[in-house]
Amino acid sequence: MNSIGEACKQLKDEYDACFNAWFSEHFLRGETNDSMCAPMFKLYQQCVKKAMKEQQIELQEVEKDMLGTDQERKVPPSKS
Repeated sequence: MNSIGEACKQLKDEYDACFNAWFSEHFLRGETNDSMCAPMFKLYQQCVKKAMKEQQIELQEVEKDMLGTDQERKVPPSKS
């Protein structure tokens, strides 16, 4: 899956690579300490939050449970 913003793509790719290495080399062997990727995740998370703000996407809107509701079928209002 692509990142929300082009500026975040490299950070996402780096975090994904770290996570995949941690998962296969550590987690699947019973080592559950996931701190090795935490610094990369923090940088990526900051980038995503900035991109969301620039695109005027509210975190509450992303977290809403919409599937199966009447709101799922509504076209969102234009922000122009």
